[in-house]
Amino acid sequence: MIRDQQTLNALLDTISRFVRERLVPAEEEVAETDEIPPAIVEEMKEIGLFGLTIPEKYGGFELTMEEEALAMIEMGKTSPAFRSVFGTTVGIGSQGILMDGTEEQKAKYLPRLATGELMASFALTEPEAGSDAASLRTTAIRDGDHYVVNGTKRFITNAPHAGIFTLLARTDPKTKGAGGVSAFIVEAGTPGISFGKRDKKMGQRGAHTCDVIFENCRVPAENVIGGKEGQGFRTAMKVLEKGRIHIAAICVGMARRMLDDALRYAIERKQFGQPIAEFQLVQALLADSKAELYAAQCMVIDAARKRDDGMNVSTEASCCKMFASEMCGRVADRAVQIFGGSGYMSEFGIERFYRDARLFRIYEGTTQIQQIVIARNMVREAKG
Repeated sequence: MIRDQQTLNALLDTISRFVRERLVPAEEEVAETDEIPPAIVEEMKEIGLFGLTIPEKYGGFELTMEEEALAMIEMGKTSPAFRSVFGTTVGIGSQGILMDGTEEQKAKYLPRLATGELMASFALTEPEAGSDAASLRTTAIRDGDHYVVNGTKRFITNAPHAGIFTLLARTDPKTKGAGGVSAFIVEAGTPGISFGKRDKKMGQRGAHTCDVIFENCRVPAENVIGGKEGQGFRTAMKVLEKGRIHIAAICVGMARRMLDDALRYAIERKQFGQPIAEFQLVQALLADSKAELYAAQCMVIDAARKRDDGMNVSTEASCCKMFASEMCGRVADRAVQIFGGSGYMSEFGIERFYRDARLFRIYEGTTQIQQIVIARNMVREAKG
């Protein structure tokens, strides 16, 4: 639901100009150095990108899901590492606090997240628990006014820079599965937290992940999100559901960028005395990409609107994430093919997007997990 079209247009224009004038020219530098320039991060804070989804009373823009999706489509038109700088803060890192946190927790953390003073990370995945999130082994055992946390989290985006973590840990070791899991706000400077070395990844250089290790880390009991044990898995699923629409929108934006680049190249590149865009087999690659991109965008906007209307969009969010991420991979592959030998060379940038796009089919729920969610929901609805 769009609340004020004129205000939204101004924000989208600002993001589009920022992407075009500041981020795209810096893509190669980020790919080479594996670092986002600090000046760019400061500009992100000034624009308000860290507070896109945080309520206005805490200093954010309080975008609706549809508005957020449109903003992420614009952000998707550059290297995804840039979006990742603030993505965990506006998304999975802060939304658990926003959705289920106490008023005290919201007042303490959301204003600092909105300005970018704090960066938030979402600590769910473990060495032995990824898609099977209910099998978490990290424990948080009550000890007076604190919980003692022990365990290791893996592949945690922005962990090297985070000020707080939304941590999922097992507070009731006797309860196997989701019921024994609770969510915590853990400040990065808490004694007992250490970090592994930065992961070397296939793509998305500039977006940093690493292990987060908790060794007898004492977390105040008041930092249990919502003040209740056993609600963590439910919070995580709500956060991830919203995040799936967000990621799908990024996939749409990236596919647009790759298709625009491929189309421009096809018009300029000549073989056999004419632009390769005149060859029907190249046209087929372009047309298939355009059609799938259009379908993904329609899905994203539809799911976002339904969520804004208060509908249960578990199925729609998974459909979006599955289709858009797979679509983005196919568009990337076709774009490399259109570029031909040049597409395999780093100087043209398309091979970088090809590698970057691969992650979208894995994180925040693999394609296979989305298929399971969709099918289970279908069966449940059919049974009434």
